[in-house]
Formats: sequence, structure tokens, C-alpha cells
Amino acid sequence: MATKTAMEKGDERSAKRQQPGALAEFGGGALNKWTEFTSFLRDVRAEMRKVVTPSPKEVRVTTGVVIVAVFLFGLFFFIVDFIFRVSVYGLLGRLGGLQ
Repeated sequence: MATKTAMEKGDERSAKRQQPGALAEFGGGALNKWTEFTSFLRDVRAEMRKVVTPSPKEVRVTTGVVIVAVFLFGLFFFIVDFIFRVSVYGLLGRLGGLQ
């Protein structure tokens, strides 16, 4: 906050500069790190309060969807791989690459 004389002169800056405290100089910024850490922990705690545990029914349904999706993707990639394999071997056979 600017002092009265600094405000009269139109200077926005404070007449005195704030010097870091002895604790900040001695600790090498340890107090600042501690403040950041406690703020982080507060944020983690606030976010963890928003977490909702799914019900057993939701877990069963989601697991079923994942298992079905894995099998469908596996079947899809098996078919695509088979088509590419047959195509590449057929092309190599016609070009004389396979002996």
C-alpha cells in the first residue's frame, strides 16, 4: 500500500520496500515451501471429498461392458490382421517374393 506522500506525488509504489523476514532468509524459503505444501494438501483433501465410490451394481455393469468391448476389439483386429496377412502373402506370391 502506498504511503500518503507517495500518493500525493502520484507514485504508485510504496516508499519503503518490504524486506524478507529473518525466517525466510534463514530457512532458504522453507517457510514458503511449507505453505505451498499445506495448500496442496488442502486442495487434495477438497478434491477427495468430491470422489464418489460406485455401487457394486455399477461395478458389475461397467466390468461387463469392458469385457464385451475387449472381445469385440479382439475379434475386429483378428479379422483385419487375417485380411492383411492373406493380401500380403497373395501379393508376394504373385510377384515371386515367396519361393
